[in-house]
Amino acid sequence: MSKKNKSQGGFVFSTDPNFRFPEQEESTTTAPNEKQALRIWLQRIKGNKEATVIKGFVGSDADLESLAKQLKNKCAAGGNAKDGEIIIQGDHRDKVLAFLLEKGFSNSKKAGG
Repeated sequence: MSKKNKSQGGFVFSTDPNFRFPEQEESTTTAPNEKQALRIWLQRIKGNKEATVIKGFVGSDADLESLAKQLKNKCAAGGNAKDGEIIIQGDHRDKVLAFLLEKGFSNSKKAGG
């Protein structure tokens, strides 16, 4: 293989002293709870196991992690949060919906079949 076609690892050179990398647009501000349109799904994963998936969260990763931690404690189950989704092991749709409505996420509902 020829080495001349390989990338330089993302290095950018500029002679402009005010050059800055374009910032990635991340939603650092979290929308109010009543404006969040969260949907609660049940998915089957490997080994015919079930997982409750909460989609539609708009906000910072720290707020997503905080909400995920509260939900995992409420359901007494494991899970994770990434890419705007919260995944909780097991079928906890009713508990999750009740908790979200209690916390002020009034636009939350079950989705899917």
